[in-house]
Amino acid sequence: MKVLMVTIDIKPEFKERFMVEMEADAIGSNNDEPGCLRFDILQDSQDPNRIHLYEVYRDEAAVDLHRQAPHYLKWRAAVKDWVAAPYTVAQCSNVYPSDGSWR
Repeated sequence: MKVLMVTIDIKPEFKERFMVEMEADAIGSNNDEPGCLRFDILQDSQDPNRIHLYEVYRDEAAVDLHRQAPHYLKWRAAVKDWVAAPYTVAQCSNVYPSDGSWR
């Protein structure tokens, strides 16, 4: 199981467009990638221009497939100039629920 916690700071003037693209990527990840078990978008309560992603993948191969998926490539190209700083990515290990409990 591969879990990613990603933090993205968005330039305020691009927030609305960023969120449209981000949702499309999340929907594509959840619907079109069998190895993607969860892809959530969270807005920071203290900074509305900071977005956190919670992504759960079956394995590293599923992460690699995500990074090649058409919806991800479209998202990456669209938002490249809309972020205020490099992304922060924490790679995590699943604890609960157990790996066998995921769909």
